[in-house]
Amino acid sequence: MTQSNNVPLGIALMIATTVVFAVQDGISRHLASEYNVLMVVMIRYWFFAAFVIAIALRRPGGVRAAARTEQPWLQALRGAMLAIEICVMVLAFTVLGLVESHAVFTCYPLLVAALSGPILGERVGWRRWAAIGVGFLGVLIILQPGMGVFDPAALIPFAAATLFAIYGLLTRYAARRDTATTSFFWTGTVGAVLMTAIGIWFWEPMSGPDWRWMAALCVTGALGHWLLIRCYEVAEASAVQPFAYFQLVFAATLGITIFGETLELNVALGAVIIVAAGIFTLLRERAQG
Repeated sequence: MTQSNNVPLGIALMIATTVVFAVQDGISRHLASEYNVLMVVMIRYWFFAAFVIAIALRRPGGVRAAARTEQPWLQALRGAMLAIEICVMVLAFTVLGLVESHAVFTCYPLLVAALSGPILGERVGWRRWAAIGVGFLGVLIILQPGMGVFDPAALIPFAAATLFAIYGLLTRYAARRDTATTSFFWTGTVGAVLMTAIGIWFWEPMSGPDWRWMAALCVTGALGHWLLIRCYEVAEASAVQPFAYFQLVFAATLGITIFGETLELNVALGAVIIVAAGIFTLLRERAQG
């Protein structure tokens, strides 16, 4: 399929994606505060797996073609890593809330840039290293290490960002030999198998209203991934990726208005620094690409 590179449409789709994913995070925060995180993520993955299988069935060759890969261990590792990252991030929502969790998590593009050398063998110039350093200064401003108010729980979303960065780099590595359809298929199915093996032991009865929230969580997850796929189909990733930072804005808005969270000055300042450094890194990557 030839990419049209319709940048305005791509930007609109990316912003819509961030809105949907922010809503998904808000629902995840609610459900994970009432039920075990592993069970919530497991049910979410059941729907996700059904979604990727449905997409595969509509493609030429069906499920067999989508699952075909010469690097199954790499694909399995990717899928498992994303499932673990989601569990860690949802845990962060319940411990820290949406505002601080997303403020720290926004450093993942910087981690991608920093780890692209040792994992993919890509060259990172001094300008991007400088931006990475500035971005991590923003992380330190949020975490406030050495201060009396430092909460070790703030490292939870940083761990999630690290896992997501490695997942993204493994996805880029897998793309050298597999199609996006194959990687997407393995992401959903491996995650569902892993989370079922773990989460089924933590099953809890769920109330009727919360089952409706769970259904909404599954729908927003599938809708968000569909919008993201469409976004990358109509525009180059480098052109639209900076707009993914809008998820921080939307998630923080939900956290403040719905869950009564507060936006501390150090969190706001650190987030601005991280986003600025991340956008610079993305622009440098695009310029060199």
